[in-house]
Formats: sequence, C-alpha cells, structure tokens
Amino acid sequence: MARYTCLLLDVDNTLLDFDAAERQALTEALARYDLPHDAAACDTYHEVNRRLWAQLAKGELNKSKLFAVRFQRFLQAMGLPDTGNSREINDYYEDCLSHHADLIPGALQALEELGEVATLAAVSNGAAKVQQARIAASGIGAYMDGVYISEKVGAAKPQPRLYEVALRDLGVTDKSRVLVVGDDLLADIKGGQNAGLATCWVNFAGEANPTPLQPTYTVRSYEELYRVVMEPEEFTMVGIRNPRHRNDL
Repeated sequence: MARYTCLLLDVDNTLLDFDAAERQALTEALARYDLPHDAAACDTYHEVNRRLWAQLAKGELNKSKLFAVRFQRFLQAMGLPDTGNSREINDYYEDCLSHHADLIPGALQALEELGEVATLAAVSNGAAKVQQARIAASGIGAYMDGVYISEKVGAAKPQPRLYEVALRDLGVTDKSRVLVVGDDLLADIKGGQNAGLATCWVNFAGEANPTPLQPTYTVRSYEELYRVVMEPEEFTMVGIRNPRHRNDL
C-alpha cells in the first residue's frame, strides 16, 4: 500500500502551466484595451499580481478585492492613467484565462500513475469559473475524485477549512496518509501545515525557499513525487500498469 493514499493537489504550476496561460490571457486582455502588452508590461503585471495573492494568503484582503484592484494597481505601476474600467479589464482577462488550459509536460501521466495508488483531489484558490473550465479542458478532471475551489467552499488556502472540507467530502479520516502537493509555499505548504497534513513542495524550477516554511518533502519532478507517495514495489510498476482513465478502454 502507498505511503500516502490521498493526495490533495494544487492546480496551477503543479498540474497546469499557469505561467504560460497567464502570459497568453494577459496579452489578449491588454491588447483588447489598447494597453502596453510587451514583456515589460507582463512582468509588471506579474509582480503586482504576485504581491496581491501573497496578501490574500496572509488574510490581508479577500479575492473580490483582489480582482477589483489588480489592474488598477497595474496601471499605477506602469505610470498609466486610471481608465475607470479596471474591473472590466479584469473580467475580460479572467474570461481569456478560462480558455487556456496548458498542461505541464507529464501531468496526465503523473495523475494516471498516482491515481493507481491514491485518491486524488484538486484543491485550488483560483476563480471558480476559470478553474472549472481549465480543469475540464485540460483533462485533469477525469483523474480527480473531487475538485475543491476556494470560491465554492468559502475558504481559501492557507486556511485549513478548505482541506478539511475536502477530506470530509472524500470520506478520508486518517490524516497521516494524506499529502498536500503544491508549488506555492505560502498557500499550499502553509495551508497543509495549518490543517495538520504532510506537505510536498513542487519546485520544478529548483528555486530557493525564501520563507521559513519547511515542507515535509520537496520534489523537482513528477518521478520524485512517485517516490514520495509510492512504496518501492509500487514504483517498479510505473509505466507498465493498465491505465484506468483512457477513453478508449
């Protein structure tokens, strides 16, 4: 039996390539409103947005406020006049984002393998409409025993309630066999720790940890994640099992 029999998986930059989706959606939105949309503008937006999501993780603002102010803050950072329609720009951007479901290479295979040994559930802080569309379009939803989005649950990572709701709904009672997997230290790792769960930091880029948070595990590839989750005999079966989720079976 696997070391961990329930995985609570983040979506963006854990399974879906959010950075690629963000660049495409942002370029479309900024161009639509005749705003600068070169690399420098995208970098400025990314930094503004990153700071706001960090504030959300710390409980300093809610998601509605984040969506209301982030393009206003972007315009300020760019030295551009406030057009008065920053929420409209945000909503258009969110719509664009919902149409970009870029997978991280190997994500579906990883879910196929992990789903053979564990219950899988997606746990996301993203906007519900956007995440539901991207999860469906990417195909990752077929591997999930549950999808839990903060906007639907009424609690956002790192609040423990989002994980507690997921575990209750999944019927999981042994928290020692649950692993939280995600790329965001302040949301995923801190959230898992707040819920009393083991955590795995997905660090595909090999970045330094700038926080005092210490995840239970750190992995730089899906194969390393297999080794965390699976017993040695299960790991030897990777790549040779009969897939459960293929549509042609």
